[in-house]
Amino acid sequence: MVGIEEILALESLEKDIFRGAVHPTALQRTFGGQVAGQSLVSAVSTVDEHYLVHSLHGYFLRAGNPKIPTVYLVDRIRDGRSFCTRRVNAIQDGKTIFTMSASFQTQDVGVEHQDRMPKVPSPEDLPDPRDVPALARSPFYEEWKTWDIRIVPAEESRSAPDLAAQQQVWIRYREKLADRPLLHICALAYLSDMTLLGASKVPHQRVRTQSASLDHAMWFLRPFRADEWLLYDQTSPSAGFGRALTQGRIYDRSGNMVAAVVQEGLARLDHDAVEKKAGPHA
Repeated sequence: MVGIEEILALESLEKDIFRGAVHPTALQRTFGGQVAGQSLVSAVSTVDEHYLVHSLHGYFLRAGNPKIPTVYLVDRIRDGRSFCTRRVNAIQDGKTIFTMSASFQTQDVGVEHQDRMPKVPSPEDLPDPRDVPALARSPFYEEWKTWDIRIVPAEESRSAPDLAAQQQVWIRYREKLADRPLLHICALAYLSDMTLLGASKVPHQRVRTQSASLDHAMWFLRPFRADEWLLYDQTSPSAGFGRALTQGRIYDRSGNMVAAVVQEGLARLDHDAVEKKAGPHA
């Protein structure tokens, strides 16, 4: 079983050029969170340690092949006194599969406010998927068994009446991670892609769709640990034209909003499934 620290470990090939190793997976294409997390690791590796990453914006351009390594090329766009910017291209077989810009900032002070964390059952009140045979055997939980992922049942979630779709998930890494803030940030970039598109499927449980991440934006707001419980409050305000927009706010157990995520994903009707169900003459 491969741990998140091993997944995020990159080999330095040359100045600003890195390579991610191949890891066992049942997925047919490279997990988007892995590409985003490794891209962020490569960007962080070119920045002075007194800069802290505060945002990333990425586009998934092609499906990655999980059976071959990914090479990351970092472009040093800007180095300023307060902010610096990096652009990363993830390459497989000579083609860019993912491109990302990441912005870094030195410590600063300013005004403060945040939304209040929604009231949901505590993670201890929800079953551990390892203790539920039907969940433990599912491909999703089998793929990410190193993460403790507990989805809040819809009947126990307080959804605002004007929200089109909402899903809330408690999540944490099961093992203790090293006390390196950047490790936890890159781990959060990895996990942020796990369940977010699922929020768009909440009102369409019986509809078969083709799903894939198209783009991903993330803001890191306050310190946190990825090996401690985080509430991922997810909504999907709109879906149409074969795409779904999703948003996520991530809180720690104390109610601090530690990150925000916006993602658009493919939500195309699975016509093959519809045709098979309807029959050849429908």
